[in-house]
This record gives sequence, C-alpha cells and structure tokens, in this order.
Amino acid sequence: MLTIWNFVGLLSLGIPGVVRLVSTSAIATEVQERSALALAQDSGTAAKHTEGFAQSQAVETLLSDTASKLAETTPDDERENALIEEQPEAISQFTSVSQLSDVQPTDWAFQALQALVERYGCITGYPDSTYQGNRVLTRYEFAAGLNACLRGLNEQLENRLAQLSSEDIATLKRLQDEFATELATLRERVENLEFRTVELEARQFSPTTRLSTSIVFAASDLSGDTADGNPDTRIDSNLTLNHRTRFNFITSFTGKDRLLVRLQASDRVPNFNGVSDTNMTRLSFEVGNTNNSLRANLLEYRFPVGEKLTIYLYGNAASHHYYTTVLNPYFASFGGAKGSPSRFGDRNPIYRIGNTTGAGAAAVYRFNEALRLDVGYLAQNAEITTSGSGLFGGTYSALAQLSFKPLSNLELGLTYIRNYSADGNLTHRTGSNFSNIPFGNDIPLLSNSYGVAALWRVNPKLALSGWFGYIDARRADGIEGQADIINYAVNLAFPDLLKTGAVGGLGFGMPPKVIDNVVAYREDTGTGLHFEAFYEYPLTDNIKVIPGIIYLTNPEHNNTNSNIFIGTVRTVFNF
Repeated sequence: MLTIWNFVGLLSLGIPGVVRLVSTSAIATEVQERSALALAQDSGTAAKHTEGFAQSQAVETLLSDTASKLAETTPDDERENALIEEQPEAISQFTSVSQLSDVQPTDWAFQALQALVERYGCITGYPDSTYQGNRVLTRYEFAAGLNACLRGLNEQLENRLAQLSSEDIATLKRLQDEFATELATLRERVENLEFRTVELEARQFSPTTRLSTSIVFAASDLSGDTADGNPDTRIDSNLTLNHRTRFNFITSFTGKDRLLVRLQASDRVPNFNGVSDTNMTRLSFEVGNTNNSLRANLLEYRFPVGEKLTIYLYGNAASHHYYTTVLNPYFASFGGAKGSPSRFGDRNPIYRIGNTTGAGAAAVYRFNEALRLDVGYLAQNAEITTSGSGLFGGTYSALAQLSFKPLSNLELGLTYIRNYSADGNLTHRTGSNFSNIPFGNDIPLLSNSYGVAALWRVNPKLALSGWFGYIDARRADGIEGQADIINYAVNLAFPDLLKTGAVGGLGFGMPPKVIDNVVAYREDTGTGLHFEAFYEYPLTDNIKVIPGIIYLTNPEHNNTNSNIFIGTVRTVFNF
C-alpha cells in the first residue's frame, strides 16, 4: 500500500511536470466547457468516445500550455534529471515541513486526491495504485502530488484507458483553484532554473572546445656511482621537487575531427644525466624547462578521410608516438602522467630518433579491426627556409609501422624508421652517450631503425609487453663509418592491482648500446641493465600517486661504473 511516507517522494515526480500547468482562470473555463459537453452526450458507444475525447482535451488543456516550454527546457533525460536534482535546495528555501502542515488526512483535498488516485491509478509506481497516509503534508508536497495525478490522468485519456465523470472534473477544477498559489510558485522555481541554465550555457568557454588539465608534481633523488669511468666518484645530489603542468584545449569542428592545442609550463625538471653523467638516469616526466612560463607545446590537427583513414598534421613538438601505437599501454607515460618512471621504460627508444620537435604529417589506415598501418614524416626545422633546413632539407624522421592482432588479446608490431641527423645526434636520449652520438658531434649520419614489439594480455589482471630495437647508423659526410646499436625490454603489468584502476609494473631491459662501431673507441665494451618498478594508485577519479624505483647496473655500459639507484614519487592531477 502507498503510505504517506511514499507520497513525500512524489515531490520529485511532480516537479518536472509542474511547468505544464496553466492559470486558474483557463482551467475553470475549459473544465466548464468540457463538463457541459460531457453531460450533453448519451450513454451510447459513440457518445462515450466523444466524451473521452472531450475529457482528454480538458485535462490536456490543464497541462498543455507549458508542455512546449518543458520540451525546450528539458531536451533530454539528463536535463530533466538536472532539474529534479535542483529542487531539494530550492524548496528548502520555503518554510520547513514541520512548520508548514496545511493538508491534514481529514481535509477534503486530501480525501479528494486519494479518491482520484484509487479510482484511476493516476499516480504510478506503487503496486496497488492506492493513496493512503496518516500524517500532514505541506501544501507544496500536496501540490506536487496533484500535478503528478493530472499527468497520469492525461496519459490515460489520450490512450482511452479511462473516462472522467463530471463530478471528478469539478473536483479537479476545485483542487486546481485551491492550490493555484503553490503550483504557480513551483512553476516559478522551475522557470528560474531554466533561466539559470540558459545563463550557464551562454557563459561556457565554447560549445565545441573543452579544456583538460594535467599536473605532475614529482619528488625525486638518486644515489650511487657517477658514470664517468672512475669508480671512486660518487653522485652528489639532493632531493628535488618539480612540476610539469599542461593545459590541453581540444576542439572539434565536425564531431569527428580534433584540434589539440597544448600549453605547458614547468620548473627545472631534474635532468639527472647532469649529476650522473649518463642518459640512463633520465625520467619519464622530463619534458624540458620553461622557468614556469606558459608556452605552446603542441599543435595537432587530425581528421578522418572516409571510414578507415585518419590524417594528422603537426605544427610543432611532433613525435611519432602521438599517432602510432607503441604496444606498451601500461608503461607509456604521456609526459609522466602515468606508467613508467623512466624515459627508457616509456617506449622503444627508436620512436624518439631524429630530435623531431618540429612539424610534420602522419596517417593511420585501419584495414580492419585486426590490421593497421601507421606512416609519418616529421622534420626538426620545417619552418626555416635557409639551406639545410625546411621540411626536407634538414634533420627528419620518417616512420612506417604495421601492427596486427592475430588474437583478441595479442597484438604484434613491426616498425621501420628512416632518419637523417645533420648534427650526428640520434637524440633518443636514453642508453649510452655513444648510442646517441656514434661518430662524434657534428658528423651527419643516416640511420635505418627496426623494431619488433608485442603486447599479450594474458588475463584481465596480467599483461606482458616487450620490444627489440636495432639501429643501423652510417656516416653521411662521404666518409665510411657504420655502427650497430641495439636495445630490448620486457615489461609485466598488473591492472587493477589491489584496487580498480590501479596498475603495478615491473620492467627489465637493456638501454641502447653500441655493439659494433667502425670507430672502435666509440663502442660500448660493457653491458648495463635497467630494472624498474612502479605502482599507479588512484586516490580519486582525478588524483593518483605513482611511487617508482629504478636500478641500473654498469651505467653507460661500462663495467667500471658501479650501480645507480633512483627513487621518485609522482602525484598527478587530471581534470
């Protein structure tokens, strides 16, 4: 049975429909006209249909004048729910329930509405469609219930599921007159919400642009032996606290394209190669220093051509991993906002080759759900017109990658990168110094790099990824010179470890190493290994903490150098 406690919940049912009520005078006029028409008909079948139609029109008139306004105000369920959620605060501004007890169970209005509910089941949601209770109601609670009943009656009459007697129509008219003030007040509250919604929509940043923000605070330090070939020197370093802040403005003009404008600011993010003498200590959130000034960091525009092809255009700060898949989803860090604490563990270093901080273009073609081809061309100084620069005259990096999924939980990738470096620096900035500059400073080189990668999602709680990379570097100044450089990694990820949304990671690999070089003294004689672990723990939907450790053996691939230990804790805010 419907208790009076249930009836309090009718407030949320009645409020959205209250804007459909018309003035008391209009109600009286229509009810009198329709009542007269109903009483003039005989009891035949045709007359019953006519009477039902007239009664439906009468109740519809009570509700129709503002129905169109409701449709405009609440174009979807989300907007209507927003109005409902606003009501408790609005109604709390009136006298409280304990102070305003105007409708008693013994009052004629209470009993009249109860009779209508029991006779026509016009308040739905209760098994026996009854309306009973034993405590007083505020007039606003009662008005909301009355409005809900009117809506229910209108639906029944439209579907010819009920017919009203002239007495019931008169009762409805009297109830409308009695509670006209409360209904009008509720209507005014909804109209105020409508006005405030329009104001908010007018003041929003843009109907097509949204802003996302990513902030990384990192506390980091390292200890061990300086990688300078002298076993007696120690790293002299102190704990640091740094930040990296990004504002991403994302705009769509067609609903399928995307323009990304990224602004970035940072303080002097620790580049630990300065105190350690090796790029092997570099961290994933090292994105350059702006001295806390906000600067344009990335300009990207992507758009589809047909159903399978997507084109990417870059104005600056381009990198291959922005458009291609690196098959390392749990370790990929996106500038330190997630995943691996190290630059090496982030992805195969060959994706970084070419110091590609300039402009370029790329394309992704999806043959089907299992097979895709990525191609891209990025130039370091595409905007400079002088000789040795421009889009094709200076340092560039061109990529082609084929990735495919033989199984739903297994993905494989084959990567090829062609690079010309005018200054002789491959600039992947991981591994040994020789693996970055195999022939010496300002000796131009050409390189062909090859990568094989795999991602195996063993089960929902375990994923295995890894890669092998090979770089064939050759002098480009007419003098014979060739170097072979390799690197590899194996990573284990544990999604939802201890908490939904958390990720644990264990990584192992060998950063880039020169295994053979015509310039013999620039060949790495030892082997250094990289070990890391991290745990990405979400505190809330917008905040996460990522502690991580890195352990390096024989830094710079030099057996003379002792081990290095790095610790870092990142706190990431995304909103």
